[in-house]
Amino acid sequence: MPDSKRFLHPEAIKRIARLELRARHIVEGFLSGMHRTPYFGQSVEFRQHREYAAGDDLRHVDWKVWARQDRLYVKQFEEDTNLRCHLLVDGSNSMRYGCGPLNKYEYACTVAASMAYLVLRQQDAAGCVTFDDRVRKTVPTRSNRTHLQAIIDGLALEEPADKTDMYAVLRSIAEAFPRRGMMILISDLLNDPKGTIKGLQLLRRRGHDVLVFHVMDDDELDFQFNGPTRFEGLESLDALNCNPRALREGYLEALQEFLDHIRRQCAQSVVDYALIRTSDPLDAALATYLSNRLGMHHKN
Repeated sequence: MPDSKRFLHPEAIKRIARLELRARHIVEGFLSGMHRTPYFGQSVEFRQHREYAAGDDLRHVDWKVWARQDRLYVKQFEEDTNLRCHLLVDGSNSMRYGCGPLNKYEYACTVAASMAYLVLRQQDAAGCVTFDDRVRKTVPTRSNRTHLQAIIDGLALEEPADKTDMYAVLRSIAEAFPRRGMMILISDLLNDPKGTIKGLQLLRRRGHDVLVFHVMDDDELDFQFNGPTRFEGLESLDALNCNPRALREGYLEALQEFLDHIRRQCAQSVVDYALIRTSDPLDAALATYLSNRLGMHHKN
């Protein structure tokens, strides 16, 4: 999909100011580049009968009841979405960092809005939670398409702040949403790895499907700094003046160890994991989500 990837690049997306338009542009561009779009619609469950009234759809008349009682009744149905998708967006201070057109938080919000648009387009239900050291804002799951604006408002109102307490947040979310669904965590995971894995495992034990989008900036992954540099902590008061070339090898080795640990722990916990750069075209997240969703659909 060379053309759609060009239009879905962060530099192009940055020029679209409104998050709703960004999401629509990304999803429609992504789907138009696919040969076949997976479709996950609604399942409909029978709830009860009620007496027929003029204008009711004759297709819903229960003719077996009519044959027994000589009275017309129609079947009432309730729609039950196949999926409840909760988008969990990290709003801690470290998410403010960015060397490209979108910082990590802007990228995460764009991914979340695009995912919500896609989920609602499929007639599933979406909601979102923004957090730092605690849950800051919760937008409940709904399946009507107009719900996208509520999700976007929830994302737009939050400014990255404070540190991340991932375990406390995920435990709170597990308690708030006992009904099984899909949890999509969008974060740089720059916090205690043990707490992160413990929280993800808790969500899995509660029956949720869990997908992690590990969002990182090119600077963090490549460490291409030259000359004397002052590094300042975004979630602490620490600062370091150094020659980054002397640190690069050790930094990249420690980073790889961290990434390998997260990947391995996610795999062992049956948590889907994807590392995404903020310079990556935004359809990367959608492709990961859809392949995971399709896998779920075939298993069910």
